[in-house]
Amino acid sequence: MKKLLFRADSSSTIGTGHIMRDLVLAEQFKDADIIFATQDLAGNINHKIKEQNYQIITLNSNSIDELDALIKTQEIDMIVIDHYGIDYSFEKKLKEANPSLTIMSLDDTYERHYCDILLNHNIYAECSKYKNLVPENCELKCGSKYTLLREEFKIEKLKKKNSSSDHRNIFIAMGGTDHTNLNVKILDVLADFPNLSINVVTTTANQYLSELQEYVKNKNNVTIHINTNHIAKLMQESSLAIVTPSVTVNEVAYMNIPFIAIKTAPNQDEMYKYLCANNYLVLESFNKNKLKDKLEILFNTTEVNLVNFIDLSLDEKKMVLKWRNHPSIQKWMFTQEPISLEDHLNYIDSLESREDRTYFLVKKGYKNIGVIDFTNINLKEKIAELGIYTNPDLKGVGILLMTSIIDYAFNTLKVNTLISEVFEDNEPALRLYKKCGFREISIKNNNNKNVVYMELENEHR
Repeated sequence: MKKLLFRADSSSTIGTGHIMRDLVLAEQFKDADIIFATQDLAGNINHKIKEQNYQIITLNSNSIDELDALIKTQEIDMIVIDHYGIDYSFEKKLKEANPSLTIMSLDDTYERHYCDILLNHNIYAECSKYKNLVPENCELKCGSKYTLLREEFKIEKLKKKNSSSDHRNIFIAMGGTDHTNLNVKILDVLADFPNLSINVVTTTANQYLSELQEYVKNKNNVTIHINTNHIAKLMQESSLAIVTPSVTVNEVAYMNIPFIAIKTAPNQDEMYKYLCANNYLVLESFNKNKLKDKLEILFNTTEVNLVNFIDLSLDEKKMVLKWRNHPSIQKWMFTQEPISLEDHLNYIDSLESREDRTYFLVKKGYKNIGVIDFTNINLKEKIAELGIYTNPDLKGVGILLMTSIIDYAFNTLKVNTLISEVFEDNEPALRLYKKCGFREISIKNNNNKNVVYMELENEHR
């Protein structure tokens, strides 16, 4: 039987993620004699290792001499190193002192390693980025194919999710230690939103735990889960997650949960950059107003349904035409004349063969709230123009329509730039565009009326 040693630490400052993922990885070595070598640091979760019936050997330091002596004494065949304090030089010396030892290194940040196997199990990981960072004969295991997921996630994902349009379950996980003390700040922001049930996941390693418990004492809609073994279940029951751009993202992505990621540490840079590049909602650091804006976007886009014009019923097509010809809508259109039903239906029919434009009726529940459209779509240049008008019988739905536009443009069409043309005297529309991050590019004259050209770039939203 091979002897396998895991070298990782946990504490109030280091966090708990290394130990938790190593416990998942250990399950893949069922025929090995497994030992964990850890330091007894303040706020550690070594009890989790004991719960899994693995042997723990306590180290007095992170010195190579102490670890080398342990490897020789225990006759270790393979070591799994999951530690930011152990680098290329450390690993090389360890290999030179133990030539037959197989070294497997876990990495999150594209660092240089001297190992036989390199595992980066994050969804952003690419083997090509390790060129010249590891020995030529190193076996690379990168990406979602190797994501370390506990069996509970696979079980929970198969279960049917219960959902309600008027109530939302929120999952918060800012790391087992929450070393930047964000849980309370996030709960403060969520207090402005109605009908929320909130589950906060943390551990006894959280030095701010007592402050968090005091904060939620009289809040019946908030539950704190300490050292829970039911994270997958809590995720599965959630409609939205607020997490760090860490290994937790691998889990919420697997569970298909909409999420906002807030960066709290430098070792989250690679995940943060990946999420930005793929149009996920992320914050480089906590900001109350920005978090609130992103929550509004997520809540809105998860509550609406876009129905393509070519799939509308005849009654719905007539309803949309009635809106379009309404005086409060028509006065802001470039075409001021009323549109006939025949022309309207013919235009919708023509959309089936058009790739440069698409129109949607936007619904919230059973309520028809407005129309959004994309024209002059250029997927090669990654640019599109937008159009928007509301159900004239409704007020206050502009932000909902605009967040639907932004979500569809950047996450479905995958364009990088949105353009709109707005009459200069359409002040409500201009305020809406600016609130959503659009900037004024130029003003031109069109039929004796000034038109403001507005632009929103995905990287600046």
